[in-house]
Amino acid sequence: MADIKGIIPAMVTPLNDQEELDEAALRRLVNYLIERGVHGLFPVGSQGEFYALSPEEKQRVWEIVVEEAAGRVPVCAGTGAITTRQVIELNKIAEAAGVDAVSVLTPFFIHPTETELYDHFVAIAEATNLPVLLYNNPGRTGLNLSAGLVARLGQHPNIVGIKDSSGDLTLILEMIRQTDDDFTVLMGRDSMIFAGLQHGIKGAIAATANVAPALVVEIYEAFQEGDMGRALAAQEKLLPLRSAFGLGTFPVVVKDAMNMIGVPVGPGRRPLTSLTGEARDKLREVLEEIEAL
Repeated sequence: MADIKGIIPAMVTPLNDQEELDEAALRRLVNYLIERGVHGLFPVGSQGEFYALSPEEKQRVWEIVVEEAAGRVPVCAGTGAITTRQVIELNKIAEAAGVDAVSVLTPFFIHPTETELYDHFVAIAEATNLPVLLYNNPGRTGLNLSAGLVARLGQHPNIVGIKDSSGDLTLILEMIRQTDDDFTVLMGRDSMIFAGLQHGIKGAIAATANVAPALVVEIYEAFQEGDMGRALAAQEKLLPLRSAFGLGTFPVVVKDAMNMIGVPVGPGRRPLTSLTGEARDKLREVLEEIEAL
């Protein structure tokens, strides 16, 4: 398995003005991120508007990202869906596209029991040759994976780690404590990367890394070099950008920011609309503050 660690941008999905996939912009984005030192790529996650894309569009995104990355960094595909059957089908598509791993969000809209969730993830892990990363994002799904369930699932040889976006550091610490050393816990809350590294996370899948990849990478690289002051300073510099996510409807703010800094990725797919007026001005101020413009 390719090593899933370090800073992995939760990539946006570039669209044109007709809201169709912009393949040329996606290729440029892959190179823009890799050239700024990221350690992996995560296409078709929450920030990538997975909920808005057809299976055929997801397939094309994965194919392009794998082709353009050309083995320089591992590619982890977001294959979240509500049913076990849907996830298994998406994993087959992702595997055929050549990705290195898949990240599977908990079901959303429905609220399965822990037994149902355990069976769901094990069935998914059994049906693919790819390493599986669990993905916990209770703010979006209304479902929170317990540390105990994660530890049980982590015993499966094909379930290699988790991206946790709960923002609950106690939960994340319990996940680390209750799993083996080779189980990878990745931070999904960009404001907590430095805190997580201090407690043993192995990296982060970060939406802000679309906009400020070098800054997010600096948190991780400085930490690995033992320069805690520089790592903390980079984390503090990043905070206003993460806080700016609240200026509009998720996940459009990151796309607006990228368009502002001259990395065109187009609009979000409707009903999302770009920021206007005061919110747009505030985002521009934030980008100036973190020296991204």
